[in-house]
This record gives sequence, structure tokens and C-alpha cells, in this order.
Amino acid sequence: MAADLVGMGVQNLRLYEARGLLDPERTDGGTRRYSANDLDRLRRIGDLLVAGLNLAGIGMVLDLEGQNARLRQEQEVAPWPAVMTTTRAPRSPKRTGSNRNSRRTPQ
Repeated sequence: MAADLVGMGVQNLRLYEARGLLDPERTDGGTRRYSANDLDRLRRIGDLLVAGLNLAGIGMVLDLEGQNARLRQEQEVAPWPAVMTTTRAPRSPKRTGSNRNSRRTPQ
């Protein structure tokens, strides 16, 4: 039983599902089927509860962690284009305003 595997009560699992923190699969008969990812998520919820977060805060943390994971996955799938390096001639030192427009006039 999932509640035993994660050390939580069955009512807690139902509460987390009702609050949108968990979405287990269901059989045709309506029985909840918890995946390994669901069990990991329940353990994470337990850790956050121990850290002092309430269920609303836990929902925010889990959402942000999910967004972060998606962004990391997107970055791995489609990495940014490599920066091309070219050889350039060294730049001349910047001129100050007083030197820029000072031209010698013929005398």
C-alpha cells in the first residue's frame, strides 16, 4: 500500500490529491494506482512538511521544481547555439573626447 511505503496515512494521500499536489492514475473501478514518481513526490511532500511549509507553500515549491525540470530538459534537448569565435584585430585604445575631434590646422 502506498501510504505504508511513504509512511503517511491514507487520509493524507487523499488530502494531497484533493489539494492538487498529487494526481495518481486510476483503474476502471476507481482504485488509485501510485507510480514510482508519485511515491517520490509523496516523499518530497513529507520533507517539505517537516521543513515547516504548509500545503499551499508545498504546492508552489512543487510547481517551481516542475518548471525548473522542464526548462532543464528543454535546454538539454535544444541547447543554445554554440558561440562562434573569430580572430579579430586588436582594438585601438579608446580616445577621450578631447582627442577625438582635435585636428591640427595648417599654419
